[in-house]
Amino acid sequence: MNDLPYPHTGLRSTFRAASTGVKLILVGILALLMTIPAFFVSSLVDDRTRRERDVVNEISSHVGGQQTFLGPILGIPYTIPAQGANDLTIHGLYLVFPAQAIASIKSTTEERHRSLFKVPVFQADLKLDANFDLAGVPASDPQGAQLDWPRAEFLVGVSDARGALSDGSLTVDGKTTTLVPAALSPDMTFSAEQNDHLRLILFGTSAVSVAQPGARFAVSSDLRFSGAQRLAILAYGKSTRVSMLGDWRNPSFDGGFLPISHTLVPNGFTAEWSIPFIARGVRSEGPAETVSNLDATALGVSFVEVADPYQSVNRSLKYVLLFLGLIFLSYFVFEVTSGKRVHPAQYVLIGVAQIIFYLLLLSFAERIGFDFAFLIAGSATVLLLSLNAGWVFASRSEARKAFVVFTLLYALIYLLLRLEDNALLVGAIASFMAVASAMYLTRRIDWYSSLPSGTSPPPAHEA
Repeated sequence: MNDLPYPHTGLRSTFRAASTGVKLILVGILALLMTIPAFFVSSLVDDRTRRERDVVNEISSHVGGQQTFLGPILGIPYTIPAQGANDLTIHGLYLVFPAQAIASIKSTTEERHRSLFKVPVFQADLKLDANFDLAGVPASDPQGAQLDWPRAEFLVGVSDARGALSDGSLTVDGKTTTLVPAALSPDMTFSAEQNDHLRLILFGTSAVSVAQPGARFAVSSDLRFSGAQRLAILAYGKSTRVSMLGDWRNPSFDGGFLPISHTLVPNGFTAEWSIPFIARGVRSEGPAETVSNLDATALGVSFVEVADPYQSVNRSLKYVLLFLGLIFLSYFVFEVTSGKRVHPAQYVLIGVAQIIFYLLLLSFAERIGFDFAFLIAGSATVLLLSLNAGWVFASRSEARKAFVVFTLLYALIYLLLRLEDNALLVGAIASFMAVASAMYLTRRIDWYSSLPSGTSPPPAHEA
């Protein structure tokens, strides 16, 4: 029987016979291939994000969801008589905004938990004052519209009435009445910037006692509502001033206008808005259609977490190619400078360890937050990679070098995630320095020579 030589075919013989330069190219290809499993981790993060959104919607449906309020305005029904035999009588609602609106809001928040997810829920007490001046409101419109003053109503709006914690009230001329569903217009839909539309449920009470052409009077409404995640109030006056006091430590101010002043303290926040008539961009009176853009004036506060763990993990996944590339490059530099061989299967295991790092990061971040999760998952992975370097290169000094290098790499990734605006600049500089270091450490390498084999193959079998 003929002697059978020890097989050196396939990928193994390719890596043994390959020059140092070719090995670097193959390692780079492996790094690219190892990014494919990262897409499955990304899909897992998306799935958890959708689950979180479902929990938020479920809890919000019980407490009122994101709430938007409209302070007291005056609604007067009008009629345009038919002008001809073929014309129809037109009915509509004429709205008059107060000359001055002053709102005071106090909110208290808590977190509702469902499984691993948390939803900020608030209770808000609102005092909405309005000073009306009807001197410029005509008894009838020049175009023929007849205003029905005896049927006028004061209207107050809210986006989700299910959040009502008590009956709303309205005080005018020293008399307090309870708000009921508006008879003139039960709801009103506005165009919206953040959603396709904003629908307000309107409550009202008769204004016949004070609403007369040329009259001036003050109105005050008190509301108590619950909601989730966001609280906003529309600029319901020609000029509007709003003050808000809350106990949420990390508010996010949004909407059409930012507060002119705000203060953040360990136990909450205060904020004040002032919107002049010229900035509001909506007429002081007119048909209901004139307020179609009123949502653009929303003065909002969102009660959000400082760091969404899913958003942070997703951001870290965007650097997976840079991460894998620097880890693989570090191992390759160790390989060519130590004279020890690293099998491609070992590179694959190194890549798998990086993917598992992201799984650890996600699972811990859901429970203890992103920062501590990164510390635990990163420390465990750095320790594993350093021990692996000691095992592969059979050298404690290489393990210590690997520990220093990988600790710096993980610290770099964490720094990139926290810098946000400067992440691209720092990442580009760090990558440049890593490649420059690799060039310097391998400057004496003969890239055309074959890497040392490390161990000799076993002897050929004899017949």
